[in-house]
Amino acid sequence: MLKELPPCPWLPEPRAGMDWRALHAFRNTNRGPEFYQACLEYAQALWRRRLPARALLCLDRALGAELKGDEPVLGLHPLPYSSVAWILQRTPAELFLGNPRVHFQHYADRMNEPWRDRRRWRAWACWAITRTVRPELAADPRHLVTEPTFAEIEVGLRLHGHQGEAEQWRSELSRLNPERSS
Repeated sequence: MLKELPPCPWLPEPRAGMDWRALHAFRNTNRGPEFYQACLEYAQALWRRRLPARALLCLDRALGAELKGDEPVLGLHPLPYSSVAWILQRTPAELFLGNPRVHFQHYADRMNEPWRDRRRWRAWACWAITRTVRPELAADPRHLVTEPTFAEIEVGLRLHGHQGEAEQWRSELSRLNPERSS
């Protein structure tokens, strides 16, 4: 059996035996704070099981949770921009990560309701983190989309995200690469 990866310090410890059923339980219910917490826990479980691409997909789902911004869970576990960066930085070369730049590019451009604009700008924010952490990853040349500037992403997060979300994202970019954050 392959050794587990070290835990992501930005994600909570998962409940014992956590699997896909933890999120499936929310299929017909409100996807609020409990869903957000479950997504973060499951992302940690997937990461520890050496499944970084699936962990990133789980963080996508967390970013789409139905939260207003004042929920106590966000005080304990802020939106997972730091988790996305951490996973991108620490995925061993032999594990499947896919191309997160392409994933976030497609995700942002093909977003549906509910909360289309909020989720779209969050996907672009993760795309920008990917560009910063993994600049060698290529865009999809067949997917013609206007990629936003970091300044446009910040405006989008200010307009559609939670209070302080743009600052949280900018702080993560500054931590990752102080020269690129402007």
